[in-house]
Amino acid sequence: REIDLLSYLQSTAPQELVPLGNGNYCTREHDSLKISNGKWFWFSRGIGGASALDYLVKVKEMPFTRAVETIEGIRNYKAPDYVPEKEDRPREFRMPDLMKYPENAKQYLLNRGIHPSVIDYCLCKSLLFESLKYHNVILVGYDKDGIARYATLRGTKANYKGEVPGSDKHFAFSISENPNASHIHLFESAIDLLSYLSLELYRGRDWTEDCYLSLGGVYQTKKKDVMPYALDQYLSDHLNITTIHLHLDNDEAGRNATAGIMAGLSGKYTVLDEPPLHICKDVNDQLKMEIQNMKKEEINHEESTNHGSCAEYAASDRLRSDEYAR
Repeated sequence: REIDLLSYLQSTAPQELVPLGNGNYCTREHDSLKISNGKWFWFSRGIGGASALDYLVKVKEMPFTRAVETIEGIRNYKAPDYVPEKEDRPREFRMPDLMKYPENAKQYLLNRGIHPSVIDYCLCKSLLFESLKYHNVILVGYDKDGIARYATLRGTKANYKGEVPGSDKHFAFSISENPNASHIHLFESAIDLLSYLSLELYRGRDWTEDCYLSLGGVYQTKKKDVMPYALDQYLSDHLNITTIHLHLDNDEAGRNATAGIMAGLSGKYTVLDEPPLHICKDVNDQLKMEIQNMKKEEINHEESTNHGSCAEYAASDRLRSDEYAR
């Protein structure tokens, strides 16, 4: 715990540090993770710490023993002289090598409750891929000219979340089947977006009339009326939007972001706060809960049907016995 996060990253991954001025930094992977005065805080998740060990456990989600071994491996490593670039040059967005058949990605989404039709749609529209090296799920965001500019990652072999280096959050993952749609639905993550489409399908509704946008996460800020990059860009590119449906998480960051968006767009758009059910953290939690409820209803229906058949059989058997006795 003696090694702070800044020293750790300077020693192992200096390219991940983005200088913010006055000795403060964020990371390229998580722009809402701020490092200042020997401490760090990940605003979009509401967690923080003082050491690199805390970072590896809470952010990288390493098992504690593995995190300790990782820190132990650099304890005697002398940090190189590192001078951050004066200009924060954007990294080039480049997709990793891809699997020809993304079976792991498909299974991961199925396990999260995503409807098979939604998965097939994403594959057909080149929104969903699987990385060759790590078998991560890749969900891609495009700009208005159809150029890939962003991709979010989810691990299929480990509990990993990240973004392809060089991703531009202005063009986060979105689905816009209807180019003339006036309604847009907003989510914190791509998984929540796909979960909402799945819920619509399970309810027998047509989701293709509206647009859907993920924000790539939200972060807490003391500033008011701050627009997420992705939403600001999308509204600039789609002037036909009149109504915004907010489906952000039921945590402090999600509620604060909802309040900020509603205040910032007040008088410009019709903004509706439509969070997941209060007992669920996010839309994916609600999807999994509703799938479980549907399975229970099916089991109860089958048991009721079988019970009725058994009762009918028992009654007819008694009639046959009475006739035989006579």
